[in-house]
Amino acid sequence: MTQPEPAFEAPWHAQVFALTVHLNEAGHFAWGDWADRFGATLKRHGLGKELNGGEDYFAAWLETLESCLAEIGMAEPAVVEGLRAAWEAAYLRTPHGAPVHLD
Repeated sequence: MTQPEPAFEAPWHAQVFALTVHLNEAGHFAWGDWADRFGATLKRHGLGKELNGGEDYFAAWLETLESCLAEIGMAEPAVVEGLRAAWEAAYLRTPHGAPVHLD
């Protein structure tokens, strides 16, 4: 019996997708508004072609989520950037295969 292909190429794709669905279901934004915003991000990135749900697609997804959350006051851009930089620094100093920890 063959294993089914994973629905997402990377764990973070699944995580950002699930977070977006959760925030929508919690009433923080309407799905139609989300779809319009995401479509505009894809268009701005020149990603109007049929996408397979890879890195470029989810990078645009994350960008859209971050801007949406900034607009509704749930995530200040400076705080988001600080956390991103902290995770990147922690990742770069972590030996391969070891868990990444923030200071």
